[in-house]
Amino acid sequence: MPCRVAAAARRRAAMDNACGRLASWRRLGTSTRSFGAAFLRWALRLLLLPLVAWAAAALWFDGPSSHALAGTLAALFAATALAMLIVPRRLLRGLLLFAALFLVVLLWWLSIPPSNERHWMADVAELPYGQVDGDTLTLHNVRDCRYVTETDYEARWDTRTYDLSGIDGLDLFLCYWGPREIAHTILSWDFADGQHLAISIETRKEVGEEYSAVRGFFRQYELYYVVADERDVIRLRTDYRGEDVYLYRLRTPPDRARQLLLQYVEKLNGLVTQPAWYNALTHNCTTVIFDNVRPIVGRVPFDWRILLNGRIDQMLYEQGVINTSLPFETLRERSHVNEMARRAGQDADFSGMIRSGIPGRPPPPAR
Repeated sequence: MPCRVAAAARRRAAMDNACGRLASWRRLGTSTRSFGAAFLRWALRLLLLPLVAWAAAALWFDGPSSHALAGTLAALFAATALAMLIVPRRLLRGLLLFAALFLVVLLWWLSIPPSNERHWMADVAELPYGQVDGDTLTLHNVRDCRYVTETDYEARWDTRTYDLSGIDGLDLFLCYWGPREIAHTILSWDFADGQHLAISIETRKEVGEEYSAVRGFFRQYELYYVVADERDVIRLRTDYRGEDVYLYRLRTPPDRARQLLLQYVEKLNGLVTQPAWYNALTHNCTTVIFDNVRPIVGRVPFDWRILLNGRIDQMLYEQGVINTSLPFETLRERSHVNEMARRAGQDADFSGMIRSGIPGRPPPPAR
């Protein structure tokens, strides 16, 4: 009998221990879940901070012309948004309030209209536009500035005609003013009669206005297509701005180069009646090129070098779009045109002289 009592006591003790361990595990699980939920809530708040910062910056840059009022609105928005995200015990309520406030700012920002009626700088004062009659393209307001310095120049505007059936190919200029990861891109069409037509996607600046990389993310600059003689748009960068300029000849077949030029002309004409905003992320010198390419070639696979466009020559090399008969670094070194551009100066054959010694155009792809 005593043995049975002792055994029963041991079983009860074992059960009590098991129940105690189970309760501990449950408490630990509850604690872990609470910690995980709290971590997710704060992680979500942190993920929304860039939206708070963007909306406050939009109010500062694109808000009232009065800096005091714009700063007050930006600070008030940031304080209110952070309070909505942090103070409420129920995160869902705070998120809904923040979403409503952010939507108000976003809709206001999207409603800001671009304009063609501003006091423009002389080098962007005229809007280029074109007319197509069969194989003849007539472009008005082709820029051909004559420079003394970067800011001292005579703005000249020409009307020129081009034979679309005489397009030989397409070239790409990459212009570097600083970090290797970022460049300015310019397309140039080659014609059998020796003409070269360069088109550069830029900001249309007002008198007294300078480009700011930060402001470029907001509605500060209208989009502008510089349609120019290469002696203007390339020499400006090599001789007066001190940029490093590289010229790559593209594999693009002449018929596709023609389609792309006509696509550009359509966009030029559209901007005359319907101005558009420049954006350093979504509508810049490179993304707009791909926007014009897509209607012709279809979907263009995304590559991070489209955004960090200073590496776009490496991307094109890997895709065989530029000359691959040389190692890439050798190709890049031989594509540098600064010295040739300085020697060419205002020579009538400027475009031919800067192409002297440049690696040739790869053959177009087989159909």
